[in-house]
Amino acid sequence: MLIINVLGSRQKDNLMALFPLSTARLNLRLVCMGDLEAVHALHALPETDAFNTLGIPEEVGVTEAVLAAWLLDHRQANVKNYTFAVELAADGAFVGLIALKLGPEKYRRGEVWYKLHPDYWGRGLGTEALNRVLDFGFGELHLHRIEAGCAVDNIASVKVLEKVGMTREGRRRQVLPLTSGWSDNFEYAILETDPRR
Repeated sequence: MLIINVLGSRQKDNLMALFPLSTARLNLRLVCMGDLEAVHALHALPETDAFNTLGIPEEVGVTEAVLAAWLLDHRQANVKNYTFAVELAADGAFVGLIALKLGPEKYRRGEVWYKLHPDYWGRGLGTEALNRVLDFGFGELHLHRIEAGCAVDNIASVKVLEKVGMTREGRRRQVLPLTSGWSDNFEYAILETDPRR
């Protein structure tokens, strides 16, 4: 079974050679420190912060610490968190972020999250990026289950999750401390055996 956290260094190098992950319109590459300005600008937008628990960073140093942690994750012998910069294939424009966090090996489970710049909302790019990450999780990492959560009022994310074939499995009450107050969270998941859209 090919799970990244049990790969040898040669196999891990082969897996890392798959990046960037590409679609018809997008490239998903592992983030780098050169993304600091774009990631900070994305995190500082009130529109993208509305359903995010991270909060708007007070200064670029806060974003730099977050980005440094992601880069450290990618350098681990047993990679557990993949954070991708989403770019337009045509011109390399920064669209946003999408990530896959792996759970304990025994459960073959992962969790996805994403955040796109408002300039790219409503174009189907979130759905395209998420489908590619699901392909990576099920195809290359051989996961059994991939989960996601979103605030109940985040209608755009609900649509993206359901478009790719994820099933709403539950609702957790007031677990998200948003700037607008406590929010319920919808829990979604898709299995390797589920139909994809």
